[in-house]
Amino acid sequence: MDFKTTLEVSQMIVNELAGSAFVHKMQGQLFKSQGFEKLGQKYIDHYTEEMVWVEKYTDRMLDLGCVPQVKVCNESTLVEDAKAYIEADLKLQREGVESLYKMMPALASDPTTYDLTKAYLADEEEDLYWDEEQLDLIEKIGYQNWLLKQM
Repeated sequence: MDFKTTLEVSQMIVNELAGSAFVHKMQGQLFKSQGFEKLGQKYIDHYTEEMVWVEKYTDRMLDLGCVPQVKVCNESTLVEDAKAYIEADLKLQREGVESLYKMMPALASDPTTYDLTKAYLADEEEDLYWDEEQLDLIEKIGYQNWLLKQM
């Protein structure tokens, strides 16, 4: 079996996700500093969850005899407005989920990585739905009321 695609996909996920996870952690710290304890903790916990996926993909690459390349994340600016951040995160989530769906057929010849990516995809869809739910809730109860719930 040719694991070239597996390694390319895994390496891409490790690098993209590690960078994204770090941004979530920093956003969480920013939200906490603004007094939004629940929202901040949600993103800090999200960082921890995403780093578990980074570890799983790293382990898969190591199992296949490949030492992952560590690439630093791109420069990113934290967003002070929670709604604006969730809107931006939703856009990224949609793009990420779409990319994962497109990758799935290429991983079909490697059942282990396919199953790992399928589980990761389900987790990313859950994150996408959370963003959508929060924006829907903001629309229904108003932004200020939603912010009060995040304290």
